[in-house]
Amino acid sequence: MHTDLTIGSIKTHLIKLSIPAITGYFFHTMFNVTDTFFAGMISTQALAALSLSASIFFMILAIAIGMSEALTSLVGNAFGEKNVSKAQQIALNGIVFALILSFVLSIFGIISVPYLIEALGDPSYATQTLNYVNAILYATLFFIGSFFFNALLNATGDTVSFRNVLIVTAFLNIALNHLFVNYLHFGVVGIALATIISEFTTMTYLFYKLRQTKLWSGFKNFTLDFKIMEELLKQGFGPSMNMFMMAFGMYVITYFVAPFGKEAVAGFGVGMRIEQIFLMPVVGLGIATLTIVSQNNGAKLYKRIAPATNLAIKYGFIMSSVGILSFYVLGDSLASFLTDDKIVMQQSLLYLRICGFAFYGFVLIFIYLSMLQGIKKPSIIFPISVYRQVIAPIILFSVFSFFDFEIHSIWLGLDAIILSSGIYLWWYSKRRLKELL
Repeated sequence: MHTDLTIGSIKTHLIKLSIPAITGYFFHTMFNVTDTFFAGMISTQALAALSLSASIFFMILAIAIGMSEALTSLVGNAFGEKNVSKAQQIALNGIVFALILSFVLSIFGIISVPYLIEALGDPSYATQTLNYVNAILYATLFFIGSFFFNALLNATGDTVSFRNVLIVTAFLNIALNHLFVNYLHFGVVGIALATIISEFTTMTYLFYKLRQTKLWSGFKNFTLDFKIMEELLKQGFGPSMNMFMMAFGMYVITYFVAPFGKEAVAGFGVGMRIEQIFLMPVVGLGIATLTIVSQNNGAKLYKRIAPATNLAIKYGFIMSSVGILSFYVLGDSLASFLTDDKIVMQQSLLYLRICGFAFYGFVLIFIYLSMLQGIKKPSIIFPISVYRQVIAPIILFSVFSFFDFEIHSIWLGLDAIILSSGIYLWWYSKRRLKELL
């Protein structure tokens, strides 16, 4: 089955789609929180290694995440056109594309990761970082498969299956971490193995659910269509580069934070894990927005696009305010759960209380990027990503470094960059919507 989002209440659709997505991504984030918790039990070096690993591995996965979002848009538009056979062919070609992409990214990652780790110049946790990332890279197919199968389910209006399997695998990940780290003493490699097994379980279940939808027609009906591949690359380039630049931006930030010591790097990692939990509602709203806009754009019901986008922005701002308040009231308790190193706790608390205000910028960025993908106008995503993740941080943080500014200046600069990007996207998206209408 699939949900027809071109009729009915936009508010109802937004809530119905976003709540399961929020719940699912919350438990997906708990994977990272669990890994951070067990790394903290090993050592501060292991905690710093996971912080660096997150940015490096996310760079590898970013391209796949962006492409999977493009797949949601293409299939959603086909459903909006009431063309089920077209949607089925896009889905099958998308799966083949995912297989090819998994192989390419895995090889690229294995070759490039040692150089990325060496560039930071801190050997105290370089070996642990390399051991963790290499283990994960060999399982790239499981991660990419999960993203693509979930993207196809999202296009049908199903955000519940992802939620359900992530609830189960989040607890599985905890049990496996406990086994591999505390009993078998595998160190950071044990943390990686727990994640790999959990991700394989997720991918298998999502494929099973996909086979139960009318989107699945079986590979007996598969026809390799290079036009679909080309359209997927065209629509996915902007979102992929956006996600890649987000990951590279994390690496850039880590590069400028590293001179303040491993505690600062670890504190940044802990802060990001906590931040990601509170960003989950915004991610869920973005997924719901993409799905709703895609179907209505395909059906040429353009007047339903602005109300859906504006409502998602409103809900996002409310949730962001709750998150910012939580950092000031509960920040100490949240950080202490993931580390008992007092310096790391102080660094993570400083990050959260300053960068929390960037949440309003994230709302504008996530929702408007989803809207632009839904209307198949993602071209602005790449340049705005380059500005937000590369050009502005490198220039601004280099100036701060030259004048020996303290670490809080980096977090203030990050706020300014994210908020300015969000405001520009708001202005740009309004213009695009007027052109569409």
